[in-house]
Amino acid sequence: MNKKFHVIYITSFFVVGIASTLLLILNGYQYYSTPLLTRFFNPQDNLLKPSGLLGQGLGVLGSFMMIIGVAVYMIRKRFRSFFHVGYLKDWLELHIFLCTLGPIFVLFHTAFKFGGIVAVSFWSMTAVVLSGVIGRFIYIQIPHTIEGQLIGIDELNSQSEKYSQQLKTEFQIPEYLFSRIEEISSIKRYKFAKLTTGFLFIIKDYFGMKSVLYSLKHELILAEIPRVNRKLILKTAKSKLIISRRIGLLQTMQNIFKYWHVVHLPFAIVMFVIMFIHIAVTVAFGYKWIF
Repeated sequence: MNKKFHVIYITSFFVVGIASTLLLILNGYQYYSTPLLTRFFNPQDNLLKPSGLLGQGLGVLGSFMMIIGVAVYMIRKRFRSFFHVGYLKDWLELHIFLCTLGPIFVLFHTAFKFGGIVAVSFWSMTAVVLSGVIGRFIYIQIPHTIEGQLIGIDELNSQSEKYSQQLKTEFQIPEYLFSRIEEISSIKRYKFAKLTTGFLFIIKDYFGMKSVLYSLKHELILAEIPRVNRKLILKTAKSKLIISRRIGLLQTMQNIFKYWHVVHLPFAIVMFVIMFIHIAVTVAFGYKWIF
C-alpha cells in the first residue's frame, strides 16, 4: 500500500467512525436523554430500544464488526499461508477500526442501559477498547518493518549511524552542534527505565524530546543555518532521537507488551463468551431482527 493510498485508508476510518457516531447521537439524543421510566412513551422507542429495528440492528452490526475485526487480524498474524496478504500494520489498523466502532454501535444498541450479565460483557468490552488504545501505544514503540516483522538491535544501530553520518557529511553542521545531537540521543538516559515504570517513562521522555528539539532549533538559529537546512537537520535529529529511544527501551517495551496481552486477552474472552450467550438467549426468545 503506497503512502497516498494509506493516508486515504486511515482517513476513511476516521471519517466513517466520527460521522457514524455523530449521526447516532443527533438522531437519538432526545430518546437517549429521556428517563428510562418514560422512554416507552417516546415516539422513537420502537426504533431505538435494544429490541427495536435500529437498536437491535446496531447490536448485530457492532458484534459482527468486532468478530470480523478480531478474526481477520488473528488469521493474518497467525497463519503463515496469509503472511503475503497485505502488510500486518494495515490489518492492525483495520482491527483497531472495527473493534473501536463496533463497541460504539453496541453501546447505542444498549440504549445506555446495562444490567445483569450483559453489564459484565459491556464493561469487559470497555476494558478491551481502553487496553487496546494502550496496547497500540506500546506496539508502535517496538520497531517493526512495514511487513510487521521485528527490527533487530543491529539494524537499529545501523540506522542511528546513518543519521549521524547524514548530519555530519551531508548537512555539515558545526562540530559543537553535532556533539550536542550525539549527546542528547545517547541511549544512556534509558538505563533507569524499568518494566514497572516503562510506560510512564515513555510519556515523560516524549515531552522531554519535544523540549530538546525546541532547544536544538534555537541553537540552529543562533548558528545562522539556513531555514531549509534547519528543517532537514531537525527532522534527522528527531529520527535519531526516536531510534535511540527504541534501542534503549526495546527490551523493556517487549516485556511490557507481553504482560499487556495477559490483561487484554482475558477481557476479550469474557466479552465474547457473554456476547455469544446473550445472542443465543436473544434468538431463543424470538428476537431475530430482520432474519
